[in-house]
Amino acid sequence: MGSREARRGQNRRTFLGRLLTWATTVAAVLLSWPLFRFLGFSVPPKPRYVTVKAPLPASGVHIDRDFLLFGDNKTKAHAVSRICTHLGCRVNFLEDRQLIECPCHQSRFTPEGRRIAGPARRDLPSYPVEIKRDSDGTVISYIVTL
Repeated sequence: MGSREARRGQNRRTFLGRLLTWATTVAAVLLSWPLFRFLGFSVPPKPRYVTVKAPLPASGVHIDRDFLLFGDNKTKAHAVSRICTHLGCRVNFLEDRQLIECPCHQSRFTPEGRRIAGPARRDLPSYPVEIKRDSDGTVISYIVTL
């Protein structure tokens, strides 16, 4: 009778051990499923809108912390990033030479952001610009989407 009860207790322990193993495995899979599902997924940042009041300076260039806005105060406008594609320095517009230059390593770009020279290998990113006009057709502001 003693050995029969011992075997029953052993069977019960084996069953409970296997049940615990399965429950742990199922819980681990269920809890890690969101991690596996979203692994590598990134939420794109919301666009940021910057309004620049018209008219632009006489040079036709508005220099902001994040972008350079070029326009003729009538019909055309475009914006390029101020972050150099080489190492991330903030570029400057040289009005007398009509080019954009990185002060760190002298990468040079056209006002449209195309690379001319220097260690940078890519052009400057451009940003869309919306021109707001009043009822007379006069430009009142530029909205740059970053």
